[in-house]
Amino acid sequence: MATKPPTTDIDEARVHVSRPKKSAVGVPAVLHALEIANEQMGVARSVQTLMRVNQKDGFDCPGCAWPEEDKRHIAEFCENGAKAVAEEATLRRVGPDFFAAHSLDELRAHDDWWLGQQGRLTHPMLLDEGETHYRPITWDAALALVADELKALDDPDQAVFYTSGRTSNEAAFLYQLLVRGIGTNNLPDCSNMCHESSGSALTETIGIGKGTVSIEDVHEADLLIVAGQNPGTNHPRMLSALEKAKQRGATIIAVNPLPEAGLMRFENPQTVRGVAFGGTKLADEFVQIRLGGDQALFQAIGKHLLEAEASDGGVLDHAFIAEHTSGFDAYRQAMTDAAWRDLVAATGLPEKALRRVGEAVRTSKATIVCWAMGLTQHKHSVPTLREIVNVLLLQGNIGRAGAGVCPVRGHSNVQGDRTVGIYEKPSTAFLDALDAEFGFAAPREHGYDTVQAIRAMRDGQVRFFMSMGGNFVSATPDTAVVETGMARVGLTVHVSTKLNRSHVVTGRRALILPTLGRTDRDRRGGREQRVTVEDSMGAVHSSRGRLAPPSEELLSEVAIVARLSALVFGAGGDSPADAPAKHAGDHELGYPERTPAEEADGADAPGITLRDSVGKATNVPQADWAALEADYALIRSHIERVVPGFDDYEERIDKGRTLHLPNGPRDARRFATADGKARFTVNALEYPVIPRGRLLLQTLRSHDQYNTTIYGKDDRYRGIHGGRRVVLVNAKDIVSLAFAENDVVDLVSEWTRPDGTIEERRAEEFRIVAYRTPRGNAAAYYPETNVLVPLDSVADVSGTPTSKSVIVRLERRA
Repeated sequence: MATKPPTTDIDEARVHVSRPKKSAVGVPAVLHALEIANEQMGVARSVQTLMRVNQKDGFDCPGCAWPEEDKRHIAEFCENGAKAVAEEATLRRVGPDFFAAHSLDELRAHDDWWLGQQGRLTHPMLLDEGETHYRPITWDAALALVADELKALDDPDQAVFYTSGRTSNEAAFLYQLLVRGIGTNNLPDCSNMCHESSGSALTETIGIGKGTVSIEDVHEADLLIVAGQNPGTNHPRMLSALEKAKQRGATIIAVNPLPEAGLMRFENPQTVRGVAFGGTKLADEFVQIRLGGDQALFQAIGKHLLEAEASDGGVLDHAFIAEHTSGFDAYRQAMTDAAWRDLVAATGLPEKALRRVGEAVRTSKATIVCWAMGLTQHKHSVPTLREIVNVLLLQGNIGRAGAGVCPVRGHSNVQGDRTVGIYEKPSTAFLDALDAEFGFAAPREHGYDTVQAIRAMRDGQVRFFMSMGGNFVSATPDTAVVETGMARVGLTVHVSTKLNRSHVVTGRRALILPTLGRTDRDRRGGREQRVTVEDSMGAVHSSRGRLAPPSEELLSEVAIVARLSALVFGAGGDSPADAPAKHAGDHELGYPERTPAEEADGADAPGITLRDSVGKATNVPQADWAALEADYALIRSHIERVVPGFDDYEERIDKGRTLHLPNGPRDARRFATADGKARFTVNALEYPVIPRGRLLLQTLRSHDQYNTTIYGKDDRYRGIHGGRRVVLVNAKDIVSLAFAENDVVDLVSEWTRPDGTIEERRAEEFRIVAYRTPRGNAAAYYPETNVLVPLDSVADVSGTPTSKSVIVRLERRA
């Protein structure tokens, strides 16, 4: 039977610690998933819902983006997927009575877990300026308020439109059309905070900002290097693919500062071996690297391969290098000049350990490198990822079976949103196609990414903020700055399924627009609609919810955007978009880069006058918004004509089929780079230097968590129970810093600005836990530690916050 939501926050005084686990999943994971599902949904609803997760006639899991095989299990979900579904399909409700009973100040005082546990939002709610409580508002009034606010802007760039990765392709495409029709490219998204570094490095080196492998390639790989990633918690279904690769003879090397149970041993609950015989050992070797040492590791691998080639030959794929790459000679010289002592110092590993990994790569017939945010959230993340590409290019490990790059995306459609246009730096080709399809001139000037948007809010340059899903306040760095900036915004609008921190840290006025979730039946235009999503490997498939929505007052994301667009643009085409079209940058997904001549010339879009069907000059999108709301297939037909690779879109997703988007490097060893070849790059070695008496902190998730959604109080694989405010520290560091385990401390981050001044930020009351982490390294959970991450501390090139490289000191509580 479903239970009522909690009445109190997490009691951090009750946290306790046990031994970390050495295996993942198994029967305990099944029982825990069912326990949470029963609490949220009850038994019957749990069975009804979970059996449709990731099925061809069901709905895509609202959790991670790991792909499905063509043949599905009857239970095609993991523990954390079950938790995500349970939280969305919950029987708990947050309606007008809830907001009448709880003031904004009261809600702000609660923790993120309590807020998220209250249930599904049921009605549009408005917080008027100066008021203490949200009040209900009709949809017509709410959308009219938004439209009026947008029309009143002095400049379209005073508006910011954020997107979470759970938004469907159809909703995201309409959303970006609305935004560009208004006249701005201010489309920050959650990619800016996670895999933007991947997109930047891969676009530069291989011409596409995505991975180059399929699920079948993972199964066929001879060697899999899993770096900066914890699949047992963040992508548990990946463990099944690793197990299959292992059973076919693959070697797996785990590279991470923390030992993670999911990469040690996998007890597959769908096999007899997993349940009764201890499961499958996954990692053949655990490489416990220092935080930020991954660039040095891959330079060491490259150096080892080049030395082996020089002494014995037969290591490199010379034909591939000659035909498909550029920059090899400069890279070879750089690795010749690299000193082993520097690589040892950066990684914290002896030379023989580095060479052992290099030898595994040398002898591999087909190598895949997988990574996640452990590699993407450092100042030097882009150079690190370029080095991964360098290593793979040496042996021709891109564009053949069982080999390639595999950035493992987080949220379930974060990659799809980018594909269909959620990007602050769209390419000229994308915008030209959009203009031609909808008869208007989209803006060409780049917009704000997430960090830039926060800076603009901080500086009072943003009057309107809208978030399509997500929990912006809890997901972003430098929490105090974000909250201050949000308070300066005139109107904040959140399209959401559940209550979260961003609903209680608001602008002067705030709207909550409740929307359908993945599990909900979406009936529009007299028929049930389906949406589509793209997984982490570029495969697009349909998703259709089956549950009755939690309220008759809910609208789908598509309906919200379509109705708002009709109000903003109107029959007469009125819009705040008056500025002429400007220069566009390069898109990382599927579109050609601007040529050097175009870059030098700064050419704008073709100087033509766009006209609608009756010959009237216009600068707003020409679309039948009501028809698009009533039939999502019409949206897909527009996507098909605007975005390369979606040919025969409707037919290719019908009957549970999968549309595999084109991927030049994977499909034909075709590289859309400046010179048409995959690029070796030379990258000066960088790694964090930790001052004496300080630690280098990484922020991370607990096992009872997905992104900013906190399902429970435990991180059982790491042995943390009943609380979250803990900091994991090497036992020798605890002694050397004159503390003891279980001491309660404040974490104080220290960041040196370019001008030499030091900024400090504080997160209070964290309990020290001795843990097997490298000397000088520490770890703690976000969003509690996001307050420590400086807004201006970002990765070079990508602008991603450096949440895995935070210098901190521990201060004893009085």
